[in-house]
Amino acid sequence: MRVVIAEDAALLREGLTRLLEDRGHTVCAAVTDGDGLLAAVAEHQPDVAVVDIRMPPAHTDEGLRAALALRKEFPGTGVLVFSQYIETSYTAQLLEGGAAGVGYLLKDRVANVAEFTAALERVATGGTALDPEVVSQLFRASRHCGGLTTLTPRERQVLALMAEGRSNSGIAAELIVSGGAIEKHVASIFAKLDLPPDESDNRRVLAVLQYLGGPA
Repeated sequence: MRVVIAEDAALLREGLTRLLEDRGHTVCAAVTDGDGLLAAVAEHQPDVAVVDIRMPPAHTDEGLRAALALRKEFPGTGVLVFSQYIETSYTAQLLEGGAAGVGYLLKDRVANVAEFTAALERVATGGTALDPEVVSQLFRASRHCGGLTTLTPRERQVLALMAEGRSNSGIAAELIVSGGAIEKHVASIFAKLDLPPDESDNRRVLAVLQYLGGPA
């Protein structure tokens, strides 16, 4: 996996670089601001970029704005936002083009290295990795309900775990139920959200976008 890191805190930037390289990944560049991020991605075409939100010069939302530009200019590169903060408006925009290849983890809630690297690898291969607290705040900020109001509490729980990037087997393990039970819940969710099968079978992403309040 080829990675670009955008993080202005020197210790964390160096720590992430060492952590990933020790696990056999290639850190193509480690930069400190949004302009450096876009330049590094243009030069190296990495699989994924790890992006902090607050970077120079103003330390407000430079990282997220750079991530939005990155998604538009380099759609083949996954984006994992890694921050202490949740910024719902820009994050909703980040997900508008599709939840595939997007992640958002909170620095103080990542339990271990394996969890972080697994999330990064998932985003790099077109998956999704969203912290549950990010999902919760995005949902509260959303004004779109649609067919979500018809979901049962268990179906909402399953959909929330889908939004975190979990597979059916991962959801089954988390909820301690059978894989068949999860398949039935997922099928019911698709039906209630009016998501019929299609050739690309992207209903999972569309369901997550409805959950997060993005356009389907």
